[in-house]
Order: sequence, then structure tokens, then C-alpha cells
Amino acid sequence: MTATVTRPAPPRGPRRARRPGISRQTREMWVLMLPALVPVLLFSVGPLLYGIGLAFTDARNTRVHQTEFVGLENFTRLLTDAEFWSSFQIGAIWAVSVTVLQFLAALGLALLLNEKLRFSGLARVLSVVPWAMPPVVIGLMWKLVYHPDAGMLNDLLGTHINWLADFSLALPAIIVVGIWAGMPQTTVVLLAGLQNVPKELYEAGEMDGAGTWRRFWSITLPQLRPVIVAITSLDFVWNINQFGLVYVLTQGGPGGRTRLPMLFAYEEAFRYRMAGYASMLGLAMAIVVLAVLGLYLWRQMREAK
Repeated sequence: MTATVTRPAPPRGPRRARRPGISRQTREMWVLMLPALVPVLLFSVGPLLYGIGLAFTDARNTRVHQTEFVGLENFTRLLTDAEFWSSFQIGAIWAVSVTVLQFLAALGLALLLNEKLRFSGLARVLSVVPWAMPPVVIGLMWKLVYHPDAGMLNDLLGTHINWLADFSLALPAIIVVGIWAGMPQTTVVLLAGLQNVPKELYEAGEMDGAGTWRRFWSITLPQLRPVIVAITSLDFVWNINQFGLVYVLTQGGPGGRTRLPMLFAYEEAFRYRMAGYASMLGLAMAIVVLAVLGLYLWRQMREAK
């Protein structure tokens, strides 16, 4: 029997301290992010910061005017501008009406498309057609629908109403267009949420004797809550910032009855050349939207807890 002799391990030298600085992995991450980050900085963050700076100046779209810093003068003017508050009221009515009615219509369509019906695949494809159309095309198409003499709507009703030029009908008319144009993406998101609801919950509800309406209130809506909060928040932001669709339909008329805040800011910037004041309008609307969304999300998260 031979004895095994174990040699002692050679003594290790002192550990080499890591040099302070950016690791190789971090450098590689930034190199990979730069192609996507540079356009965002140039075309989003840069103009945003420039616009915020303009909001505190008396900048005008003229060559002879010398821009000067005016502090909160534009903000003070905004608070006393009756035309701004009128456009803000119209924009609030537009955004809330389109967001709520669009959600209700999209929820009904999503529930229908979620059922195993004949030609449901074709119906799903047709339901997203408005989503593929540019706002300008949608606006021109609906102008033909609303045409007082040759419009399809007047032919169906047997009337000769100028829907987009009537003081009392213009805003409801463009709200209908906004609902039609924005409903597809809301439908797609809600349909995806419905398909992720576990079937076992509905089976358990049926075993407990819950009817269709009860299962909808107790199972479907609670399961869709995160999806509903997300899509209604996005819809509200998109709707309050709407410009192209309404501009093509009415250009803010008649008599400013459909002049949304973004249309008002556009007129101040390009018709009256008040770039500084228009920038303050945009900044004020961004603050209002963030405040409303923050309150809405806070309430939803509080109720969810």
C-alpha cells in the first residue's frame, strides 16, 4: 500500500484590483443603443427642449424680429385668453367623448370578434382597415360622406344638411369620425386581452350559476382592467393631441366650433407667426395632459389595491 503525498498549493498572489471606470459590457451596450438613441435625441428630445425654451420668449416667425426672453409673460397671456379657453373646452369635450365612446364601441366589437362565429377571421381583418388609412384620407372620405348635396348620409336621410358647417352639428360630426378612425387599435388591444382571460374562470362561473351578464361584470371586466387602463390612457393622449383629421375636415370651423387646442396653437404659430406663444400653448397642454393622466392612473392603481 502506497501513501499518497499531497503537494501544498502554491501561494496565490494578491488579487488585482479592478480599475474604476466603465466595464466592457456597459460600453458594448451603449454602442448597440447609439443607432436608436441618436435619432430620438435629434428628432424628439432636441425639438422638445427647444420648444420649451421658445415658450419663455417672444419669438416670432419673421426675419426682422429679435427674440427676447419674456419669462412668464406668455403664460400670463394664456390665462386671460378667452379663445384659448374656448378651444380647451372644445378639446376636452372632443377627447373625453371620443375616448369613452370609442372604448365602448371597441369593447362591443372585441366581444363579438372573440366569439367563434362564421367568417370571424374576415371580420377581424375588415375591423382594422381604418387603422391602415392615413388621417388625411379618412378626413377626405368623411367629407364626401357629409357632403350637403352629394353625400351618402344626406342621401340615406333624405336631407340637405351641411353637417360640417352647422354650428350645432359640426362637433358631433367630427366626434363620430374620431370614433370610427380610432376604434380599430382599441379593438385589437381589447381582443388580445379577452383571449388571455383563462377559460377556467368562465367554466367556474357557469358551475356557480352565473349568467352571461354576471360573468361579464365579475370575470371579464376585472381581468381586462390593466388593458383598459393602458389603452384608454393612450387614446386620451392621442385624441387631445389630434390635429390632422380635424384640420382636413373643418380646419377648426365653423366659427371656431371645432378648433381643438392643437389647431389653435397651429394658427398662432403659422397664421399669426407667434412662435413663442404657440410654444407656451403646447407646453401648457402637455402639463395638463400629464396631470390628468397622473390622476387617472393613481386612482386606478389605488382602486386595484
